[in-house]
Amino acid sequence: MTNWNPSQYLRFGNERLQPVIDLIGRIPLESPGVIYDLGCGTGSGTVILKERWPDAHVTGVDSSESMLERTRSLEADVSWQHSDLNTWEPSAPASLIFSNAVFHWLDDHQTLFPRLMTMLAPGGILAVQMPQNWRAPTHRLIAGTVRGGPWRERLEPHIREFPVLEGQEYYDLLSGQASSIDLWETTYYHILKGQDPVVEWTKGSILRPLLDLLEEPEAGTFLEMYRSQIALAYPQQPNGKTVLQFRRLFFMATKS
Repeated sequence: MTNWNPSQYLRFGNERLQPVIDLIGRIPLESPGVIYDLGCGTGSGTVILKERWPDAHVTGVDSSESMLERTRSLEADVSWQHSDLNTWEPSAPASLIFSNAVFHWLDDHQTLFPRLMTMLAPGGILAVQMPQNWRAPTHRLIAGTVRGGPWRERLEPHIREFPVLEGQEYYDLLSGQASSIDLWETTYYHILKGQDPVVEWTKGSILRPLLDLLEEPEAGTFLEMYRSQIALAYPQQPNGKTVLQFRRLFFMATKS
């Protein structure tokens, strides 16, 4: 199991939170009664859901104890639940199932998303955001580094190269259960500060499970190989900032 590091993830908290704000802002529900935030992480987005709909019963669900540990410091009328999202089921039909940047970690979307639709009350909404940056250097160079080193046999089975389908495929999956579907993509231009910020970004997300499989000095060697390539793909600008383009897929499906 991956040992998620909340502090590393939150180094870019504002940038990671913006898709949450953008998705919540487009959800057309007036007064949902039951809301679940799947893959809630440190709970920042869950609190925003509660602020948007203060009368709703809001539950944040995550499979990482270390992430949920951070929610204990939050002053919000929210329930927190530790659960495997592959097998999770709500205690009552949901008005809103919300998820930001988690389902790319789960397999078999052809089964997963239709199953989630069955957990909604009629008129309920499944609102999802997932990274769609898999062909960008951030992710291509991880795969290249895995295949270019002595760790290939150990790490290659754990690469998640293309875990997210294209938008049309999600429409095809859900249209039979939905009265309406809204899909869109956004490319964010994150202006990052510091030394090697793109490497630090991926260390908090897609790179973490691979690094957990390596011990020193191999982990350091792996990072140096990756860092040298990232520096060419995302050069530091004259003002000391680095621009990271990041594409994300959003969809909302309303249950018939």
